[in-house]
Amino acid sequence: MTESQDLAPEAPEGVDTDKPSAARMYDWYLGGTHNWAVDREFGKQVVELFPQVRDLARQNRQFLGRAVRAAMDAGIRQFLDLGSGVPTVGNVHEIVRKHLPEGERAGVVYVDYEPVAAAHGTLLLERDGATDWAGLVQADLRDTGAVLRHETTRRLIDFSQPVCVLMIAVLHFIGGDDHPEEIVERYRRKLAPGSWLAISHITSEGAPEEDAAAVRRFADAYRNTSNPLWVREKADIAQWFGDWPLVEPGLVHPADWRPDTKLTPIEAISRPFGWCGVAEKQA
Repeated sequence: MTESQDLAPEAPEGVDTDKPSAARMYDWYLGGTHNWAVDREFGKQVVELFPQVRDLARQNRQFLGRAVRAAMDAGIRQFLDLGSGVPTVGNVHEIVRKHLPEGERAGVVYVDYEPVAAAHGTLLLERDGATDWAGLVQADLRDTGAVLRHETTRRLIDFSQPVCVLMIAVLHFIGGDDHPEEIVERYRRKLAPGSWLAISHITSEGAPEEDAAAVRRFADAYRNTSNPLWVREKADIAQWFGDWPLVEPGLVHPADWRPDTKLTPIEAISRPFGWCGVAEKQA
């Protein structure tokens, strides 16, 4: 990975490149180039506070990929990726295209309010020739009406059929005053039987005090960004699935959700700092 400013994308009009962005920092954690010096410098400070964050980001991304593939194995062909972030390796439409049986159609909608994510996500879909079946909605996921009524969503998603809604590493940016449980419920109500909901979230639960303190310092650092961060426990995440039953293996650490590789000893240090799960709406 390079630190060269020359690899950063051109800033869309109105984008504040003087203040770090959580979406661009996540891209940097994953080794992407859709970030600026302010994001990288702040990211380095965060890594000093919580060294496990980069491995945890990768484990979240790998969980996303496995959840999408599992949904496709279950027959789901429509995906709504809320808080999708800036383009990076392993985007949902890339996974879908790779695993979609010949002759079948799919629909993918990305949702993010960050202008960089929207601008470069749209460009990526155009370059990939995927705009007939994948699109991006620039909106805040908290505004469910704006997301669900958007022309791109209505064009690509048939809510009378099963949909996989992805909320990966995004709800920890939704504070209690915004009532995340109500936001998630509004999306759940829209979905047909057979739909899936996938969630992942940072936690310090069960970690040794020194590590838990590092996570708290990590969260405190985000107070100075455009995306403050909240750390929650397993019970908080579990309630967001409502009465939908969890698919196997239940609510677990991201690295433990149907793993297809084994963690290295270094990667395993990051394992406890997240919860994730997938639930299915019953008939």
